[in-house]
Amino acid sequence: MRLRSKAREVALHVLYQREIAKDSSSESFQRYIEYNPQKQEVIDFSASLFNGVTENITFIDSVIKKYVKNWEIDRMAVVDRNILRIACFELVFLEEVPPKVAINEAIELAKRFGDIDSPRFVNGVLDKIYKMERDKDNKDG
Repeated sequence: MRLRSKAREVALHVLYQREIAKDSSSESFQRYIEYNPQKQEVIDFSASLFNGVTENITFIDSVIKKYVKNWEIDRMAVVDRNILRIACFELVFLEEVPPKVAINEAIELAKRFGDIDSPRFVNGVLDKIYKMERDKDNKDG
């Protein structure tokens, strides 16, 4: 598995664990790494994703809400919700990550950790975010 793919998986695990355990402490990432040692590159990128999502969760959730019809964020499967959060963070905040890479990586996570409908759901939402947010940026610029 590529290092950045592994880093996305680690970020997903920690976000999932944090949400299920209702653990809002900033140590949740460090505890995970302590029990699941990783290469430094994986730690660095997964920490960037984890911190980026947690620090911007209100904004990220508002972006996701704009593009899901008939769904509340809280009613989504925890795995799907956190995959969307990671990818949305990458799409909106990390210019060095090509949008198609962020979307494809999210779909792969959905295939591995979500249910049978997760990949299609994740792809549909992220495709809308990518197209609409990019168009909005182009109109603003």
